[in-house]
Amino acid sequence: MLAKIFHFPSKNLIIAIPVTLLAGFIAGYYTDTSFLKAAILPLTFLMIYPTMVGFKVQEAYNLTHIRVLGFSLAINFIIIPLLAYLLGILMLPDQPEMIAGLALASLLPTSGMTISWTMIFKGNVPAAIKMTAVGLITGSLLAPWYLLFMVGKMVPINVTQLFITISVIVFLPLVLGNLTFKLLIKRMEPKEFQSAVKPLLPSFSMWAMLLIIFSSISMKAKMIVSQPDLIITGFIVLLLFYILNFIISTVAGRVFFDKGDAIALVYGTVMRNLSISLGVALAAFGVKAGLIVTLAFIIQVQTAAWYGKLNERYGLFRERTAPAEN
Repeated sequence: MLAKIFHFPSKNLIIAIPVTLLAGFIAGYYTDTSFLKAAILPLTFLMIYPTMVGFKVQEAYNLTHIRVLGFSLAINFIIIPLLAYLLGILMLPDQPEMIAGLALASLLPTSGMTISWTMIFKGNVPAAIKMTAVGLITGSLLAPWYLLFMVGKMVPINVTQLFITISVIVFLPLVLGNLTFKLLIKRMEPKEFQSAVKPLLPSFSMWAMLLIIFSSISMKAKMIVSQPDLIITGFIVLLLFYILNFIISTVAGRVFFDKGDAIALVYGTVMRNLSISLGVALAAFGVKAGLIVTLAFIIQVQTAAWYGKLNERYGLFRERTAPAEN
């Protein structure tokens, strides 16, 4: 019973996140939860750290899957940030913090879900792993500079502080996660790690994320009541953002790649690393930035599932006979 409760959020995101949003909203509306602000950064670390245990950093340094990786980098760091910037300027002109949240989501691509969805829908999993490793490292290094350009005139940005925040949220968990993995592998067989330890990590991370969402929403519940249009507008902007992302990556996949690489390209460019985006958004820009990232969780999971089923039904990509990439 306890195991089912522990794993429920990670297996039922579409239920868990709206329930947490509602609970946080109710708690914050009727009580003062400002004391939870101090918990955001530690909780963010606890959310990211489990995802880094067993993360294959070495995948960023080998030379396989160069062509599809190159396309993913171009889409992730040129087309998608430009799309987010234009949507933010056009649809959120009076909400610079929300533009910052949207920009952050656009600048931190791929997550563990990139690999999971690629595997579920029979894409090129090794290519997805490489996109995840390269995307995380590249995005973390480029994000402060992109943000300075994209929203620096609207929101004061301390690039040094932003680098420190990203280091605490990304690179420190990355180092400690790899150390943890090495210590675990010394004590158990890889198969034992995969069966006994790895299934626990996403659930642990998800509980930390839900606590962050609860805290951030509760602290600004009264502000949300006074501006309900924020949620509606944010939802519409994000829906357009994801639909356009899917269209761009699908067209690229159909024109340039076979089915396996195309599926990896789609999930390696559409899926954003929302866990890290949420932590950075709250730490650097505040609750409005965190709100739009939180809404993105709901849309991202559902659209990823719908897209996979759509592809299975209509065969969006063709099988091609081509030599394997080296």
